[in-house]
Amino acid sequence: MNRIKGNIQDLLLKKVVGNEDVEIADSKLTLLRREKVNKPVIYLGAGTCGLGAGAAKTLISINSYLNANSIDAEIIEVGCIGLCTAEPIVDIQLPDHNRISFSNVTSNKVDNLLDSVFNLELPEKIETLYQFPTLTNRSWEGITTHAEHPYFKKQLRLVLKNCGTLNPVSIDEYIAGGGYNAYLSTINSYESLQVCNMVEESGLRGRGGGGFTTGMKWKFALNTEADQKYLICNADEGDPGAFMDRAVIEGDPHRLLEGMMIAAYGMGATKSYVYIRAEYPLAIKRLNIALEQAREYGLLGKNIFGSGVDFEIKVKMGAGAFVCGEETALIKSIEGKRGMPIPRPPFPAVKGLFDKPTVINNVETLSCLPEIIPNGVDRFKSIGTEKSKGTKVFALSGKVALTGLVEVPMGTTIREVIFGIAGGIPNNKKFKSVQIGGPSGGCITEENLDIEVDYDSLLTIGAMMGSGGLVVMDEDTCMVDVAKFFMDFIQRESCGKCIPCREGTRRMLEILESITHKPVNAAQNEALERFKGITQLEKLGKVIRETSLCGLGQTAPNPVLSTLRWFREEYEEHIFDRKCRSNVCTELRTFTIDVDSCTGCTICAKKCPTDAIIGSRKTPHFIVDDKCISCGTCFDVCKFGSIVIS
Repeated sequence: MNRIKGNIQDLLLKKVVGNEDVEIADSKLTLLRREKVNKPVIYLGAGTCGLGAGAAKTLISINSYLNANSIDAEIIEVGCIGLCTAEPIVDIQLPDHNRISFSNVTSNKVDNLLDSVFNLELPEKIETLYQFPTLTNRSWEGITTHAEHPYFKKQLRLVLKNCGTLNPVSIDEYIAGGGYNAYLSTINSYESLQVCNMVEESGLRGRGGGGFTTGMKWKFALNTEADQKYLICNADEGDPGAFMDRAVIEGDPHRLLEGMMIAAYGMGATKSYVYIRAEYPLAIKRLNIALEQAREYGLLGKNIFGSGVDFEIKVKMGAGAFVCGEETALIKSIEGKRGMPIPRPPFPAVKGLFDKPTVINNVETLSCLPEIIPNGVDRFKSIGTEKSKGTKVFALSGKVALTGLVEVPMGTTIREVIFGIAGGIPNNKKFKSVQIGGPSGGCITEENLDIEVDYDSLLTIGAMMGSGGLVVMDEDTCMVDVAKFFMDFIQRESCGKCIPCREGTRRMLEILESITHKPVNAAQNEALERFKGITQLEKLGKVIRETSLCGLGQTAPNPVLSTLRWFREEYEEHIFDRKCRSNVCTELRTFTIDVDSCTGCTICAKKCPTDAIIGSRKTPHFIVDDKCISCGTCFDVCKFGSIVIS
């Protein structure tokens, strides 16, 4: 192993400051670390969530204001800090003052915000979120710090530590904050096997679903003789409700690249791919910028920093097929073939991409590595539970007060995540369930809210960690409809290669559709036939789980089996009572007219597509059940609230 000549940190910082003298170099690094600024700096949350909330228009308004007032200020587009519900978020840092954040800054609020802050005042009609304290800058009186804000107070941000605060397209800022020091120290101080052992000892497990021990997986590839080995970063984030990988790449792409460099050295790879879905254009753009910067600084290519280590990364865009999240299907897609799973063994670590040893890790797994190597394995091991170490990033969506990204230590309860960090259920609604792990996961009920975020504990209640999507549901959610949604997704995304998944999921979807639709006739044995659907669902689910070819097929029945386990009474209501308690399954709704409030305006009768409403003008109307298709048009057009849903 060659050694890097010179002090690693000095070599990296020289890339940033050049040959300037010590005083000028220190001043430049201070500015890059944002410890001080010499002119106003405006940070705009311009990740996908921010852009969706109107950040592009906010940016136009900021530029217009600065031009109109002849103000020299720097504008930095940062990624999502995690509090998506507050986007667009605008931070302002004035010389000698702390950086301060404001929420929901749409374009029409920009003038008021900048007028106030540039006059050292807080705007009255814009919510101030928090400030980032420093030892030397002035604080904003009465404003909480970022670390003490209720949303962030109980988080532990390792993977997300730079997201939303660092300029994602500036390698200089990343290096000034200590970036790439872990990688160069790794190749300078350790052999590949030592790196594998350290990562294994740290307890890091794959964050993509299966939770396999990361260091052990690397060893399989390292110990396999081959003239070429590959590392693949799986950024094909296909779960509904999951956006962690996208946010990490948009907000801190250099952290991912550094993690890939460490992983490749550990498992002996010199070539790598980032397999990312084409639906992430902003993430792809920022990733490519980061790659060019890393090459320019000599962190990629041949003989990196004179160490004798070679490494290159290519970006491969996927077409959005859910099945390509499975390792072997992903490999086939990179090879230019149809993305379909193949039987294992041999596993990819022995025979993978182009029949060479290949390791596949996801974005979050790789982004943990720059935290493990420089700080030692003991610190990472000290976080989490006995068998699940470190932190986990969750994407919170659905019926929850604060949607966004949350990173918590393993062992944190689901209750703490939803009610302690994310603010609970809005509109005084009652919590019903949370779907964890996407289409491969299961639901967690109120009685299980105190279960810990842990790979093994979640399995005991029929759920799984998965990639980390958390979709929160309140009392207005129909769990049968939830199961149907996920089964429809799985059925459409099945590659069709194996019969259990292809035909089994189709039959499960047909059963779910039959019990959420209004019966065609009232035959006496119809309820019995519909009830048989439940037993068929359970049997089909077990067969699919045991006989499908790949992991996606084997976990496909999980949402249905999980909802059956915890919400069986809702299935029975759909079957026997032909009712949906949440009135979500539209074809099971029954509409009646309150004769006391009906004025006989006839608007409902005119709009009814099946002429199911009868009655004379200025007299109460009635609905003919046999003709009603439960479309809800009458309910939508009635101006007097006379249509009753039951």
